[in-house]
Amino acid sequence: MRLGFLGLGTMGTPMALNLSHHFPLTVWNRSPSKYPPLLQPGSTAKPAATPLQLIHQSDLIFLMLFNEQAILSILTPDLIPHLRNKTLVNTSSVSVPFSQHLNTSITTAGGTFIEMPVSGSKIPAQQGRLVGMLAANNPSLADSIRTYIQPMTSAAIYCGPVGSGLKMKYAVNTFLITVTVGLAEAANLASAQGLDLDAFGQVLEAGPMASAYSKLKVDKILREDWSAQATIKDCYNSTQLITAAAEGAGAETLLTQLCGSLYKRAIESGLADEDMISVVKCLPKRGDEECCDKKGGFQG
Repeated sequence: MRLGFLGLGTMGTPMALNLSHHFPLTVWNRSPSKYPPLLQPGSTAKPAATPLQLIHQSDLIFLMLFNEQAILSILTPDLIPHLRNKTLVNTSSVSVPFSQHLNTSITTAGGTFIEMPVSGSKIPAQQGRLVGMLAANNPSLADSIRTYIQPMTSAAIYCGPVGSGLKMKYAVNTFLITVTVGLAEAANLASAQGLDLDAFGQVLEAGPMASAYSKLKVDKILREDWSAQATIKDCYNSTQLITAAAEGAGAETLLTQLCGSLYKRAIESGLADEDMISVVKCLPKRGDEECCDKKGGFQG
């Protein structure tokens, strides 16, 4: 089986790298500057000149792009017919109607479409420990790719027909986003009260709410390391997808909407490409002249 991977961003690069250690892989990215990590010894990855060339050289194609507009810029009406007898797995976060549109377009062209958004950020992606949320109109289609997604995932759960994987991701990300903002608010309160943030981290880690995620994010706050594992702009995009899905389902997402407004404030303050926990810099304390520190420091 020849594999292809379109999109080598924060998540796509480690996902593709893990695949390249096990299967023949063709890759494509809009910016060639992303290729060097995939061209190291032990990797089978070979860059394609165009998405069309990648499709011609692949049987199973993974897609990891930022949003629907980015996908449409690649999967153009002229390119879709070339997916005949190919399988495309979309791991990007998009709306359910858009995913269903992709499914219709690709199956009409004689191809196969599978949905697999993932739970996890940069480090789980590097470790091959993402959680895949599989969706396909026939469960056997999802089963057919399990061998090929193992290098990227610690688990892959079938969630239902196309759209179900994304719905599951919206639910999981609702928890993730609100927990992240809650942790940022807790750290900000500790700092505002004059507490030692290292002691705050120790108390949190010793208690029942401790997790690998909370430890990772507290460590980033302590080191003022805002390098992205999942970016502010990704989180804001996720809040918009969640809110739209909730409106359609008749569910309230009050906390997610509040988090979305905070992430929007962070983007407007120039923090779009920083890690999601850098939202802590947009939580004001008494005496702050402005709530977001654009220069990168947590005002502790």
